Amino acid sequence: MKPHRLTTVTAAIAIMIMTTTSDIGQTQTQEPGPFPPPKKEPAIVTPGKTNSDPPSDAVVLFDGKDLSKWRSANEGGGDAKWKVQDGYAEVVKGTGDIATKEEFGDCQLHIEWATPSEVKGEGQGRGNSGVFLMERYEVQVLDSYDNKTYYHGQAGAVYKQHAPLVNVSRKPGEWQTYDIIFKAPKFDEQGKVIERARVTVLHNGVLIQNNVEIYGNTYHDRPALYIAHGPRGSLKLQDHGNPIRYRNIWIRPL
Repeated sequence: MKPHRLTTVTAAIAIMIMTTTSDIGQTQTQEPGPFPPPKKEPAIVTPGKTNSDPPSDAVVLFDGKDLSKWRSANEGGGDAKWKVQDGYAEVVKGTGDIATKEEFGDCQLHIEWATPSEVKGEGQGRGNSGVFLMERYEVQVLDSYDNKTYYHGQAGAVYKQHAPLVNVSRKPGEWQTYDIIFKAPKFDEQGKVIERARVTVLHNGVLIQNNVEIYGNTYHDRPALYIAHGPRGSLKLQDHGNPIRYRNIWIRPL
């Protein structure tokens, strides 16, 4: 029986060697297919004078003059009622959120904001607002300079879903920037999400959200949930009761 066992093991090893050799031979003989060159020449876009200035293909949503491209996000709509002065728009407590009249899907968004220089409150009660992509998916605006709160609720968080990678908040009253790359979600014919939204965020030029998945509408009082919607939606800015200022808002549909 011993010679028989040895013969069996030897045969098995030989088969393994033959199989491995065969696989290597197949790998070596495979030739990479030609990589097809792009068929469309990239469009020419003139960049702004600085990285904060809108490029030539951007839609300027607020240039410091008026809120003519915005509406009230309250039920019934109407004109946006925030205060505009000195090149910025400021939240007027109780007037409600504002949203763009035009709708967008995949996009690159630039927006600048400042929390009050006079510090009042703490945690979520201090310099609170939000940038809502498609009126549903919030990138938090908050005075997070020396202000503790839950991590996925501080400035730059995808609200209640992803904390920012780092906290790069400037002092209260100083202007700050968000540069946001957003990919809208996709739904099937039955309204089931088949591709989640994704977002990348740079806060004051520093990467704080790296192409993260958004798990659904960013609620404050319940788990995230996708509710089917169209391929485009308005950009919304939140009235959370604090006099947050916004300026230089532009967007590039992608």
